[in-house]
Amino acid sequence: MTDTDVTAITVHGTVAAGFEGVREEFAAVLAADHTEPGGQLAVYHHGRLVVDLWAGEGIAGDSLPAVYSSTKGAAHLVVALLIQDGVIDPARTVASYWPEFAAEGKGELTVRELISHRAGLIWADGGFSVEELADDRAVAARLAGQRPYWTPGTAYGYHALVIGALTGEVVRRATGRSIQEIFEERVRAPYGLDFHLGLPEALEPRYVAVRPGVPTPEQAAEAAANPLDLDSLTALAFGFAEDPPLDLIAFVNTRAVRALGPASVGGVGSARGLAGMYAATISELDGRAPLLQPETLAEAGRVRWTGTDVVTAQVDAFALGFEAQQGHYPALGEGSFGHSGAAGSQAYADPVNGVAYGYTRRRFALPGGAAPENERLSAAVSEAVAKI
Repeated sequence: MTDTDVTAITVHGTVAAGFEGVREEFAAVLAADHTEPGGQLAVYHHGRLVVDLWAGEGIAGDSLPAVYSSTKGAAHLVVALLIQDGVIDPARTVASYWPEFAAEGKGELTVRELISHRAGLIWADGGFSVEELADDRAVAARLAGQRPYWTPGTAYGYHALVIGALTGEVVRRATGRSIQEIFEERVRAPYGLDFHLGLPEALEPRYVAVRPGVPTPEQAAEAAANPLDLDSLTALAFGFAEDPPLDLIAFVNTRAVRALGPASVGGVGSARGLAGMYAATISELDGRAPLLQPETLAEAGRVRWTGTDVVTAQVDAFALGFEAQQGHYPALGEGSFGHSGAAGSQAYADPVNGVAYGYTRRRFALPGGAAPENERLSAAVSEAVAKI
């Protein structure tokens, strides 16, 4: 093991020859973070673990933080596998699998449109209790009869807290099993991944609780000058329009949520686990062939719709339930796909370059989504790969 100390930030772990610059960049971004830094970074290259780093008080290489929406990558890997198997047809309507979904004008929405966040079902009238939101089946039951917030298929808007329940119900109707069960059987258990949709009680001591973010003076001033409109789609989709507003940190720090592992935001895992999942997706790993065949792999990263998200007001692009990554990290190859998480986590696969990347952090990164340091860390990884 190699430790690096930069201005009292000790980085633990190892890197393969040629990836020393990634360790230096990891140390540098932590040293520049004055809000109690701590995180993990893992990278596979053609199925070989080449970066395995961690730092911060209470953080070990096998610590298990909450990864919020990086969970969606696991959920939609299950969907991709079922499409590959011929069990789910993305061109069919959702209602052909789930008849109750056709209510309120949703009968023509296809599975592909659903997993691309085009359903208009970002929330339910009357809101959700924390107990309901932790239970994908309860969320799906409420949303089946829900009037959409825009005409299905006509716009893209991030279904932040419910997309896993919606796609999960399609999976359940097609297979009789949950996303969580299939992920455990086909992905997590065979590779021994430290990434769980439903954290076992025995692993609770390794859980690292999410801590609130610390806004910069500029962020605090911006928030004060431009308070969130509680009637907006943004407030609705993230539960902030509820009374009281949904506390996203308390939500994932609740044992019942971690135990159920809701497929939108309830995953718990290490950077090794995140990166290992994407490595298994694109590379031979542990003597097993890649999970996705070339045709499915191309579909996983193929962008079919782009534009401005009506929920977040950001320009983004989704592929087969995954976030397209090249727009965020230009050095990645075409067709790169993955998913970020609200506390700052980021995970992706770059099939062209054989790279699988996973990053976690303990303290919530503001304003949310992939932490800004992922740009520097991803660039360092791409630079190292380009020189090999």
